[in-house]
Amino acid sequence: MLLSLAIFLGGGVGASLRHLITIILSKALGHHFPFGIFIINILGCFLMGLFVSLFGLFWSASQEVRAFLTVGLLGGFTTFSSFSIDCVVLYQRGDWLLAVGYLVGSVVLSLAFIVIGMNLPRLFINLS
Repeated sequence: MLLSLAIFLGGGVGASLRHLITIILSKALGHHFPFGIFIINILGCFLMGLFVSLFGLFWSASQEVRAFLTVGLLGGFTTFSSFSIDCVVLYQRGDWLLAVGYLVGSVVLSLAFIVIGMNLPRLFINLS
């Protein structure tokens, strides 16, 4: 139960930070490019790598603290960090073909399903 609460709280903090940073960067840099999400994804991946390394080498944090920071905070901040660590772990395990399949499949299918999801309501409009 405590683990779920840690993830819940971390996710709320991460999502709130993502929203705040996106607003600040949009105002500062303009709306012509999604700088906020671009920077958040890169920063989130850096932090995921840093936390995973620190947990493995120096910091024996509790399961709740690890989950709060990685699954919760960084998961709420950006799901790209979770995707990236999964891909790297597959590669480091020696499953490079699976890593490439996961990478390409995730990006291509995610983009395809965004398009499908955006266009699906139009089918109902056209049927009316």
